[in-house]
Amino acid sequence: MIVSASRRTDIPALFSEWFYNRLQAGYVLLKNPYNPLQVGRVTLSPDKVDGFVFWTKNAAPMLKRIHELDSYKYYFQFTITPYGKDVERNIPDKENIIIPAFKKIGREKAIWRYDPVFINDHYTFDYHVKAFSKMAQMLEGHTSRAVMSFVDSYRTVDLRPLNIQPLSPERQKELAQLLSEIAAQHGITLSSCAEELGLPHSSCVDGAMFGVAKPKDRNQRGLCQCVESVDIGAYSTCSHGCAYCYAKHYGYVQPPPDVHAELLGTPLTGEEKIKQRN
Repeated sequence: MIVSASRRTDIPALFSEWFYNRLQAGYVLLKNPYNPLQVGRVTLSPDKVDGFVFWTKNAAPMLKRIHELDSYKYYFQFTITPYGKDVERNIPDKENIIIPAFKKIGREKAIWRYDPVFINDHYTFDYHVKAFSKMAQMLEGHTSRAVMSFVDSYRTVDLRPLNIQPLSPERQKELAQLLSEIAAQHGITLSSCAEELGLPHSSCVDGAMFGVAKPKDRNQRGLCQCVESVDIGAYSTCSHGCAYCYAKHYGYVQPPPDVHAELLGTPLTGEEKIKQRN
C-alpha cells in the first residue's frame, strides 16, 4: 500500500513529531472524511508500506529525524510558489528556510510543485515567468521533476479576495509552455497535474517511483494519473493560512492533536467501526 501524507494537510511541516510517533507505534488510524464513524487502521511497518508520498510546503521540521525513514521508500511533493504573506499567510521565508530544506532531500526524492497558479493585478503573467525562472535556477541540480496546475474553485473556499483574472485555455497553455522551456534549461521536466496544458501529465502518487504496479485512483479527477493510495491526513488541520486552500473547509482549522494521538483530527468517541486497510 502507498501511503499519502497528505493531500489533506501538511504533515511534514506541522505534524512531523506525530508522524514519527506513529511510525514507532507501527500503525495509524484515519477517519473517512465523509463518514467519521468509519475509521481505517493502517499498519506502518516497512513490509506493509510500499512507500510514502509526502506533500508539503515546508519539510524543514521533518528533516531533523529523516533517518527514521531509512527502511522505507519515499519522496516529497514539495510546493514552492511565488506568493507572499497576502496569499500564504504563515509560510516561512522561502529563500532562507523553504528552499534550503528542499535542497537537503535529494534530487531523486524531491518533486517541485509550482501550484496553484493564478493571475491577478500583482501576480501577473510576466510575474510568474520571472518568479519561476528564479526558482528553477535556485533548484537546479536538486530536482529533475516539476508539476504545475492552475487554481481550482471549490465551494468551501472563497477565492474572491484574490481578485483572480481568468486565463483562456490558450493563454494557460502559453504560460505552461514558457515555464516548461525555462525548466528544461535547468534540467527539470515540467508536467501538469490533472489539466490539459500541452505538457505531460504527472502521476503525483506514482507507483513506478516505488517499483510497484497499482491501479489508477478512481477517486481523483478524470485527468489525474495518480495510482491508488491511502491518505492518513485530515481536512481542516493545516494552519498555513493559504487563501486558495481546498483542505481548509470554510476557513476552519482544528486545534492540533496530541503528538501521541492515534489519528489526526477529532478524537474517537468509541462509536466508530475500525477496519484494517492493509
